[in-house]
Amino acid sequence: MRDAIVKAARAWIGTPYVHQASARGAGTDCLGLVRGVWRELYGDEPELLPAYTPDWGEMLGEELLIGGARRLLLTSDIEAAGDVLIFRMRSGVIAKHMGILAQIGDRATFIHSYDRRGVVESPLSIPWRSRIAGRFRFPPLN
Repeated sequence: MRDAIVKAARAWIGTPYVHQASARGAGTDCLGLVRGVWRELYGDEPELLPAYTPDWGEMLGEELLIGGARRLLLTSDIEAAGDVLIFRMRSGVIAKHMGILAQIGDRATFIHSYDRRGVVESPLSIPWRSRIAGRFRFPPLN
């Protein structure tokens, strides 16, 4: 299962960044990448998303991304390839970025969609690790 998640995520590498999009090869944001991998593994998405702005959740201080992950994914305590990582881009702000852990260990990497870069596989460096706000797993396939 974990290999299938990482393989699906890596197939999105090179997809341009497009806010609110989720179309491999055409455009996606970080949430759209995870949504696209979900569709490839499970079929339909489990819930419809409302339109969201770049400042999504900031006005009320709501952890919308973490809340959605808690509803649809499983909490993960042990780092494993295929985990969904959620990040705070700065201390004290809501979590607004996510990616999929591709490789663990000394050369850990994660796949994410980043403004002006698109979908890339990046080292899970100390600065990235320090921003992790949550770690989740896709549910088992039936």
